Amino acid sequence: MKINLLLVLLLFAVFTKAQTNSYRFKRGITGVNSNWHSIKLPDQLYKNANFGFTDLRIFGVKGKDTVEVPYLLKQRADQINTQEITFKQINQSANANGYFYTFQLPAASIINEINLSFKQENFDWQVALEGSNNNIEWFSILNNSRILSIKNSSTDYQFTKLSFPDSKYQYFRIAVKSTVQPELLEAKTAKIDTIKGTYENVKYKSFILKNNQKTKETIIDVELKNTAPLSYLKLNAQSDFDFYRPIKIEHATDSFQTDKGIQYNFSNIYDGTISSLEKAEYHFPNTITSRIKITIQNHDNKPLKLSDLDLKGNIYELIARFDDQKPEYALYYGNENADAPSYEIEKFENKIPTDLTALNIGQEQKNPTYTIEIEKPLFNNKAWLWALMAIIIVLLGWFSFKMLRD
Repeated sequence: MKINLLLVLLLFAVFTKAQTNSYRFKRGITGVNSNWHSIKLPDQLYKNANFGFTDLRIFGVKGKDTVEVPYLLKQRADQINTQEITFKQINQSANANGYFYTFQLPAASIINEINLSFKQENFDWQVALEGSNNNIEWFSILNNSRILSIKNSSTDYQFTKLSFPDSKYQYFRIAVKSTVQPELLEAKTAKIDTIKGTYENVKYKSFILKNNQKTKETIIDVELKNTAPLSYLKLNAQSDFDFYRPIKIEHATDSFQTDKGIQYNFSNIYDGTISSLEKAEYHFPNTITSRIKITIQNHDNKPLKLSDLDLKGNIYELIARFDDQKPEYALYYGNENADAPSYEIEKFENKIPTDLTALNIGQEQKNPTYTIEIEKPLFNNKAWLWALMAIIIVLLGWFSFKMLRD
């Protein structure tokens, strides 16, 4: 009886270990008291988890049983919904104050953005926007907004978007202050709804700025304090004059040692323009990194005055279903060979409660059951070699005897 019990316990230990022994790290999970919970991934996890989080697993142990908990991985980024509103141009006029374009919507509708397109490729105009419900009494929405277009051998830049608070009118009138008649090709109205994601500030360790006179570039190398998700960057850029220059943001993918020290390979995450007309704020896909590089092409212009920057990233969290609240649960990761799990709960996401209690996740610790399987050569043991040689000698002897007898 004692032998049977020992065998059961041994098999249980081996089975449990087999499920978790390929993961280098684990973090204890506490606070499970219902079926559904959320788990925010801690910053220190990103450094040791696989790209794309393919190795994340939640295991629970209760007595002889080990269970795997299904989960959904969620990125709390902004959700932007754009609804284009149809309208028609009903009037075009001019006076000493400028040129006017009037648009009518089928009914009073809420809009907060108008995108303009002109035949001219180079202009710099002031624009005002008004709204009305009867085409007689007008109310101011925007005053002295600036639109700009520059196209030459070194620059191709346009800023012709009017953004404003939600406004509900049936008529909208755009006034353009210009010495020449603008040739309006198109105007699109839209209602932009943004559900804000969840952001966390990302701290950086170093901010190194260099102005390269040979390449006419300003390059900023930023090393983060920790490996973290990054999706937002804001620069403090100043100049005595208006400016509009190409900007590129890259993140380090790996590093290598050279005679000049450690060098980095970079991958592009954003291409755009830094301009005095717009806030120097940039949104891009959530990217997990520990270092970024910002490159501004100055051409023949004086470098901008750049000081400090703000960095933010969207958090990642797990939405997990705990069918049993009694096991001791832990989050495992650090398995380079793990494939992303496939759980059926992703097919029924609409049935997951929206109000979830967040669980507590412990400090990172090395998984005590982690083992590295090393495949030994078949003939690493000399006994195998002697046995093989004996078999070969016997076979050779048998064939030789058979040939002599024939």
